[in-house]
Amino acid sequence: MTAAVHPGPFRLDGRVALVTGAGRGIGAQSAVALAEAGADVMLMSRTRAELEAVAAAVETIGRRAAVLVCDVMDAAAVRAAIASIERLDILVNNAGINYPEPFVDVSEAHLDHMLALNVRAMFIVAQAAVRKMLEAPDRRERGGAIINVSSQMGRVGAPRRTTYCMTKHAVEGLTKAMGVELAPQNIRVNAIAPTFLETPMTASMFANPEFRDWVVSRIPMGRIGRIDEVTGAVVFLASPACSLVTGESLAIDGGWTAQ
Repeated sequence: MTAAVHPGPFRLDGRVALVTGAGRGIGAQSAVALAEAGADVMLMSRTRAELEAVAAAVETIGRRAAVLVCDVMDAAAVRAAIASIERLDILVNNAGINYPEPFVDVSEAHLDHMLALNVRAMFIVAQAAVRKMLEAPDRRERGGAIINVSSQMGRVGAPRRTTYCMTKHAVEGLTKAMGVELAPQNIRVNAIAPTFLETPMTASMFANPEFRDWVVSRIPMGRIGRIDEVTGAVVFLASPACSLVTGESLAIDGGWTAQ
């Protein structure tokens, strides 16, 4: 008799994941990584063409993908979109923005936009996702996983990043509080805190050699991070291998915040 084959602890077969900011960067590659681990994925952002390209990549792997065109700052639209999902097991709460500028020059428009997207929208998305997760009759058995995308700047300070640091420190606090409150429901809430990565959001910053050299000088491993070095952590935090971890933030920063 052939022994039954059980999925490994890092597999996500039978799980459904929602990824916000899924059209590019960390969001897009996280969606593909989750699909490679066996999950079906729901892709949310404002740009249909980008989402459809990611969906095609997911379907090439053999997993299902659905496109949800939605601005996460539109709370009513977010709630409606997530309510329409049949079930939800994993959330990668990724949408965010940064406007690097001196503290004295931060405009109210930039301040309001970053607070609205990096904090308020992240809260609204997480709240809607948890409500959906709690609908599942097998929730306590299967569990749920939320991964909030924070930053190393949620742990430290840096010049020209006062508003960004403030919002990411808020994400770290939200993660801890959610982790404590939702643990009895078997919904785990963790964060990832990457260093500077080569992404569309950072391309213009790294075009400045002086800034690039400053970043590399602060990272003990001596290089800028890659997105694939982050997506492995996303899969880990979403998987049964991480079943006793909640309320934590995983630094993926080459040692920046260890100094």
